[in-house]
Amino acid sequence: MDDNSIFIEKLRVSGLRPTKQRLEICKLLFDRKKTFHFSINELAEIFKKERKKKISLATLYNTVHSFKKKGFLKEISVNSEKSYFDTNTSNHHHFLDVNTNELIDLKKDDVDKIRIKKILPGKKIKSIEVLVKIENSN
Repeated sequence: MDDNSIFIEKLRVSGLRPTKQRLEICKLLFDRKKTFHFSINELAEIFKKERKKKISLATLYNTVHSFKKKGFLKEISVNSEKSYFDTNTSNHHHFLDVNTNELIDLKKDDVDKIRIKKILPGKKIKSIEVLVKIENSN
């Protein structure tokens, strides 16, 4: 994707002014073929490494959360202190490697049908997404 207009439109739809930094964040997130999982701090490191520039965590945080709010990113909370974001916004499951903190996609075919027996009054299930924590078997 060489056309910046795609990224500029994504920023505008997300309620963000397309500044140079935000455009670079948008390209970093969405100009790739494979699903991308990241935390805000990891994204800052990737930005620094790939773009050879520092960026404020506040800019990253606000941009990522604006994309999430508009449905361009999905947030996966692994515990009360750690969240990952995913460029694949479809309902799908994940492995979390606790040794490397890597989030790995699972396809629907990788997990049998899940049946929930409990029903909460006045609520309906929006989606079911499994997070399977894995570790080295040593």
